[in-house]
Amino acid sequence: MSISLFNWAAIFLYLAASLYHGINLWRSQAIRPVVFNSLGILGLLAHLSGLMPQLLTEQGLLLSFSHAASLIAAAVVLLTLIGSWLMPIRVLLAPLFALSALLVLSTIALPQGTVQLINEEPGILCHILLSVLAYGMITIAVLQSLVLLIQEQQLRKRPVSKLIKHFPPLQSMEKLLFAFLWAGWILLSLSLASGWMFLEDIFAQHLAHKTSLAVMAWVVFAILLWGRHQLGWRGHTAIRWTLAGFCLLMLAYFGSKLVREFILNI
Repeated sequence: MSISLFNWAAIFLYLAASLYHGINLWRSQAIRPVVFNSLGILGLLAHLSGLMPQLLTEQGLLLSFSHAASLIAAAVVLLTLIGSWLMPIRVLLAPLFALSALLVLSTIALPQGTVQLINEEPGILCHILLSVLAYGMITIAVLQSLVLLIQEQQLRKRPVSKLIKHFPPLQSMEKLLFAFLWAGWILLSLSLASGWMFLEDIFAQHLAHKTSLAVMAWVVFAILLWGRHQLGWRGHTAIRWTLAGFCLLMLAYFGSKLVREFILNI
C-alpha cells in the first residue's frame, strides 16, 4: 500500500470519526465508544504509516513544515486517545480528528520548501522527540482551554444548550486543563534542558529566535502555574495565559520553519 493511499485512508477515517461524533451529539444520541475509538485508532495507524516513510529517509530525518505539523498532530491524537481511557476528554477528539485530517492533507497538497536533513546523534533526536511531545501536550491543553471557554459561555445562557450537557462538570474540565499544562510544562523543560545538553550552541544564528521564543513560552506557563497555585487563577485568566504561551511556542517552531523553508527561498 503506497504512502498516498495511507494518507487518504487517514483523512477518510479521521473525518468519519469526527462526523460520527458530531452527528450523534447533534441528535442527542448515544455515542458508541467502540465505533468512535476504532475509527480514530485506525485513522492514527494510517496517519503514521503514511508519515513515517516520509520522515525517516536513508539520508536522515526529513522534518519539513507540513510534515512537522502532521507529526505533532499524530502525537496529540495518540496522547488524547490514551487520555480518553482515563479522563473525560473524548469531547476533544472530534475537532482534533478533523484538524488532523486537514494536516495530513497538507502533506499531500502543499509544496515542500527547502528542507535540511537531520542526521544527528541520539541526543539530538531525543531533543526533537521531547519537543514534539511538549508541543503535543500543550496543544491538548489549548484545546481543553477552548472547550472550557465554550462551556462557560454556554452555561450562562438559558436554556442551556443540549450539546453542553454532554460535557463533564466545569470544575473537572478546569482540573484537566491544569493537569495538561503541568505535563506540557515539564516536557518543555526537558526539551529545553536536552537542547542545552546536546546542541553545540543553542543560541546559534538559526536557533536564536526559536530558543528565545521557547524560553519565553516556558516563562509564561511557569507564571500561569504559579498563579494557579498561589493566587487561584482560573477561568478567563488561565485561558488567556494558556493561549499566550501557546502562540509563543508555535512561533518558536513553525514561525522560524516557515521563514526558512518558504519566505527565504522565494
